[in-house]
Amino acid sequence: MRRLLHYLWHRIYTTWSTFWFVLPFVVTYPIQVLLGRKPSLHRHLHAINRGWSSFAIRMWGMPVDIVRKQPLPAEQPCIYVSNHSSYIDIPVLFKAIPGFLNIIGKSALAKVPLWGPIFGSVYITVNRNSAVSRGRAMVQAKQSLEAGRSVVIFPEGTISKKPGEEMGPFKDGAFQLAIATGVPIVPVSMPLNHRFMPDVGGIRVRYTPLQVVIHEPIFTQGLTNADVPRIRDQAFRTIASAFRPEAAGIPEPSRLGKRPVAPAVDPDLQPSPEQVLPNS
Repeated sequence: MRRLLHYLWHRIYTTWSTFWFVLPFVVTYPIQVLLGRKPSLHRHLHAINRGWSSFAIRMWGMPVDIVRKQPLPAEQPCIYVSNHSSYIDIPVLFKAIPGFLNIIGKSALAKVPLWGPIFGSVYITVNRNSAVSRGRAMVQAKQSLEAGRSVVIFPEGTISKKPGEEMGPFKDGAFQLAIATGVPIVPVSMPLNHRFMPDVGGIRVRYTPLQVVIHEPIFTQGLTNADVPRIRDQAFRTIASAFRPEAAGIPEPSRLGKRPVAPAVDPDLQPSPEQVLPNS
């Protein structure tokens, strides 16, 4: 009975969360299309996306603890670098980070039906396997910063294979861009997003409180490309410092049946003590 209740709860909560994420987009879709056609109106479209994200998260019923280590630099754009662990990373960042943000997302996002073209018109998309696309994205990000619009970059380039536990190596682009434009790097940790909606090739949703930690800025004025490895590694360590060991791994799929039992091992096939002990 307990397993059945867990299964039903997971199915109901997944349906509930999906509904309240999709509904605001459907309701605001016509105005998003109109706003997406004129760059001068993109600020208002971003405000709709921010409201959509905040509303959906509220309807999911999850508390989101936003920790700001210190005030952000006033009247100056920043480059926010964050770990990438879940499909909900972008909505959570839209809720947590103030201002008219730009964000670099993978080019596949622009191919999502209905929503994709809107995303591609307002934000920056990149094919990370193409040097030309990566270069174009950096030029667009530089133009955004020069216009006073902060940029969000996932320096891992993709969702981590061990979210909340290990990050992939950071690429240099975000840090080179920060030095070239003289803007601060702001590390951001999201240690629990993968517990809510992990990257499992489908929709798996689990209720869990979330946290966003916005760390102290790393200032880049006066630095050169020789400083890239240092500030890249500093940002990596800072983001990882907010991870929680107890939150490592992704939630298991819900099942109605019994858990699979590991096959019995024939005692005759067990290694002898001499095989187990290392050679002396």
